[in-house]
Amino acid sequence: MPSSQPDSRGHRLRRFFPPELPFVIVLLLGVGLSVWSLMAIRDQTMTSVAAQTRTSIDSSSETADSEATESATATDTSWIEGVQSSATQRVDPTPATGEKFGTLKIPALGKSLPIIEGTGTKELSKGVGHFAQSVMPGKPDNCVLSGHRDTVFTGLGELNQGDVFVVTTTAGEFTYRITKTRIVDDEDRTVIVPTDHAVLTVTTCYPFDYVGSAPKRYILTADLVETR
Repeated sequence: MPSSQPDSRGHRLRRFFPPELPFVIVLLLGVGLSVWSLMAIRDQTMTSVAAQTRTSIDSSSETADSEATESATATDTSWIEGVQSSATQRVDPTPATGEKFGTLKIPALGKSLPIIEGTGTKELSKGVGHFAQSVMPGKPDNCVLSGHRDTVFTGLGELNQGDVFVVTTTAGEFTYRITKTRIVDDEDRTVIVPTDHAVLTVTTCYPFDYVGSAPKRYILTADLVETR
């Protein structure tokens, strides 16, 4: 009896722990590690693809925004260049002294006045005189017009900032909006100085009710705002 107990105990151990068990455990561990590795590789791949997709989307969005900005800038530039190109046209041929070459409209006063080349006595008796040493209307510089306070320019002092002058010549129609009014001495030559953009300077004698040769000048400065 004593010699049979070890065999019986070994038999029970072999029944619960067969010799193949270590191999099965190793096999299962190997399979588990393989599955875990595949899942890790899949997650890493998906993360990489997602990151590349986000980068691509962000890049496309930035490109689209950049292209839209460039397009808008090009459109604005094109519009500005178009206006400038139109505004720089000059009456051709240059009018002779005493010749009518355009019309000055003052909507706020209901006036439509002829523009004459020159500012001498004879020219000013015909209408609004254009100072010959200044640029023609619409040009990117200072265009100077002058007229008598008691004829063509009666009521000029009633105009305010924001009112407009509309000058029409064979080069087009030019709308100027008044930006400033001032009173200067009759010898003040700052009225006809060059400017870096298209300006219309309109002058007349002042005070408006002065009898005789008035000692001052009433000046209206207007910027070009529209060209047709």
